[in-house]
Amino acid sequence: MNSVAAGGTVRVLVVDDSPVARELLAHVLGGASRIQVVGMARDGEEAVREAERLRPDVIVMDIHLPGMDGFAATRRIMETSPTRIVMATATSDANEVAANFRAIDAGALAVLAKPRGPGHPQFAAAADELVRTVRVMSEVPVVKRWPRHGATARAPAPPSAPSPSSAVRIVVAGASTGGPIALKELLAGLPKDLQVPILVVQHISDSFVDGFAQWLGDSSGYAVRVATDGEETRSGAAYVAPSGSHMQVRSPGTVVLVDGPKEHGVKPSVSVLFRSAAAAFGAAAAAVLLTGMGRDGAQELKLLRDGGSITFAQDRESSVVFGMPGAAVALGAAQYVLPPQKIATVLAGLVARGRKKPHS
Repeated sequence: MNSVAAGGTVRVLVVDDSPVARELLAHVLGGASRIQVVGMARDGEEAVREAERLRPDVIVMDIHLPGMDGFAATRRIMETSPTRIVMATATSDANEVAANFRAIDAGALAVLAKPRGPGHPQFAAAADELVRTVRVMSEVPVVKRWPRHGATARAPAPPSAPSPSSAVRIVVAGASTGGPIALKELLAGLPKDLQVPILVVQHISDSFVDGFAQWLGDSSGYAVRVATDGEETRSGAAYVAPSGSHMQVRSPGTVVLVDGPKEHGVKPSVSVLFRSAAAAFGAAAAAVLLTGMGRDGAQELKLLRDGGSITFAQDRESSVVFGMPGAAVALGAAQYVLPPQKIATVLAGLVARGRKKPHS
């Protein structure tokens, strides 16, 4: 499916079993420039029919629907009339949010918080995020689906990597739009006993971090938790930055959560994490910048590479949005430009070879 031409109108189908929620979503989206709500559906079966009939650019779909739920409807739509699907949920319960992220596996591009009504204190922020997400997703040229494991086994082998000049002691990673599935592929491809900790910044709705970390761990098979201030990280575990604070890392691997203004419009920011890794670990850090809009982390990936760190950027073909990694590639910041699974293969090899080097 082609992307919406610059300046064109984004045609949206809204799917929700609540008449109030449908009208609210239609009001938020229809009131934004260059967005037109072309239809509404009450359940999964109707969503599948309307997706086929209307061929919208983006579908905004509730997860909890009568009969065929949002997961099943997403799978069916991806089979019959594939398009860009954004899942909207009203829950903030960590277990439910984790379950809702299964929509990513079904083919959805994003899961975000549903605006709760004009009287809610977070209404404006949630409405803005919904509109921004719909616009960004409409620009994705093709609905991105990561290949099944059988397909990846036939793909060309990743490039061989030289032994790092310094043993890798920390891995830092950043992602935004499309990041959940990229991080899942990255962690799933790493050995579960990787001999270094991994620190992650993912731009995500504030109330979703706990559920996202739970889903990421369950779906990748890797040990994942939300980081806390002052904790000492351990090998074979990934630490996700919490909402509302920037995350830094100090040697020998201590998490430091700090307040401060947003960078690149976000908090936590990938840039803050990457700068701290460069300062604390230098050439002993490895850094990964994955799919996302904007430039968060790009300049800092260059800082890390210039300091001798091993640096990776996700390639254009596998990225939902090539903004952040693309900015890094343009700066010459990435030593390797690969899809997430191949990043995992090279990274694991670098860590293993660095550990085998004799220490002076």
